[in-house]
Amino acid sequence: MELLTVVEPVLEDPNIEANLRQFCLVLSVSLGVATLSRVFSVLRNIPYTLLLLLVGLGLAVLDVRLINLSPQLILFIFLPPLLFEAAWNLPWKRLKQYAVPIVLYAIVGVVICVGSLVFGLQAFAGASLATALLVGASLSATDPVSVVALFRELGVDKKLTTIMEGESLFNDGVAVVAFNLLLGIALGLEQFDLSVTVARFLVFVGVGISIGGLIGFGLSFLTQRFDIPLVEQSLTLVSAYGTYLVAEELGGSGVIAVVTTGLILGNFGSRIGMSPRTRLVVSEFWEFVSFFINSIVFLLIGDQVQFQGLLDELDKILIAIVIMLVARAVSVFGLGAFSNAVTGPNMELPLKGQIILWWGGLRGSVSVALALSVPTVLADRQEIISIVFGVMLFTLLVQGLTTKPLLEYLGLLGDQPLRLEYSQMIAHRVALNRVMQRLEDIKANQEFDPEFISYQMALVDGQLNEVNDRVTKLEQQHTVIREYASEQLREELLAIEVDTYAEFIRAGQLKNELAPLLVKVLPEGEARG
Repeated sequence: MELLTVVEPVLEDPNIEANLRQFCLVLSVSLGVATLSRVFSVLRNIPYTLLLLLVGLGLAVLDVRLINLSPQLILFIFLPPLLFEAAWNLPWKRLKQYAVPIVLYAIVGVVICVGSLVFGLQAFAGASLATALLVGASLSATDPVSVVALFRELGVDKKLTTIMEGESLFNDGVAVVAFNLLLGIALGLEQFDLSVTVARFLVFVGVGISIGGLIGFGLSFLTQRFDIPLVEQSLTLVSAYGTYLVAEELGGSGVIAVVTTGLILGNFGSRIGMSPRTRLVVSEFWEFVSFFINSIVFLLIGDQVQFQGLLDELDKILIAIVIMLVARAVSVFGLGAFSNAVTGPNMELPLKGQIILWWGGLRGSVSVALALSVPTVLADRQEIISIVFGVMLFTLLVQGLTTKPLLEYLGLLGDQPLRLEYSQMIAHRVALNRVMQRLEDIKANQEFDPEFISYQMALVDGQLNEVNDRVTKLEQQHTVIREYASEQLREELLAIEVDTYAEFIRAGQLKNELAPLLVKVLPEGEARG
């Protein structure tokens, strides 16, 4: 009875019911947009997240406000799982390959962006120092979710995709740290000191990496001891939020911590501690979480726009857009040239790729969250929010919607359709071989009329020959397909080796993880002849 006495008032709380209704409304609108984008062909060319943004803007025009989008909602509820999912799916070997441009863009690029906006907004827009500092820090965070999704769909070069995604992951962490460092200066509570700022930055990042590493490796070795997909899936979800909160509580960067944990679990923990079935379950779960959260975030961002504020600050918004594009160009092309000189021709990022990186540097949820987190005591708070929202809308609607045509113009559309056709042919071949094996077993056991089974086998064999011919032609005509097939085979063989060691550990026959032998035996990048 005592328990019911406590629970009943909670269940009757009208706020809970109202919030649940709002959440269901947001989810219904998001899923409705997702459905319409697949039903009508004209909408398929628009990235799903940008379509949600347009719908949100339409609701804002009608003054239909769904949920108040607070910085806490973005930074503590939406951001950790989005960061974790992106890091989970980012291969460490490619990240390591392109570490130089990623680090340059993520750290030096932020400095260039903030410095340019601080100088430009004061010199050309007459903005105050506080406004210039906080707008610069907010807009230094890139968020190319739509562009990266488009890259994956079109099969754009992995180098370009990895650099853009890697930059975004680490850039978000650096931007959040930069915002926190500059907030005290903007409020007049601190004086800028280069050595102190650098020291605090290193502490933020160092604590974040340390916490993320401890949790990532700890969970990796823990999951070696059992194979329960739902438990391991739940552990990854807890780690995404837990890592962020612990790092923030200990004075580190929660963003950097989550990215570190996601990278470790996705590239190390999932290999040594998860069976192939569990890895598939966890990966599909995070794909759903990413889709779910992005569906809500972009709809709410559009829904939060205050058009009167944008009109009031239109001159400063236009100046900020120009400055940001120029700063991004200096960052991408200048640092890209330096990176190419340092890394050599094999790792070189071509000019066309740099153009896409420049134009694809969108701003999104992190920029909005930072702008909304400006304290209300600051007189210029609404001005800062309006400028950030205005620039963010330009990047998402203008740059985001024109990225695909730009890829086509530059000839950078990838070979995804070709790879998809090859994968389908391989799946057909495996399936038909299994059917043939089953027919042979039936014939050997005399379960059906032998003449009938022979006829069925002839039909299947004819279809199998057609598939084999198509696979052979694809491999002979396209070097990229041979490389892709070799890469897939290498990944499969390495996975078999690592999964075998994990089985021994779970059975108690081994105590420590063995280093894979085939990593050196099967070098990367060997195409089949």
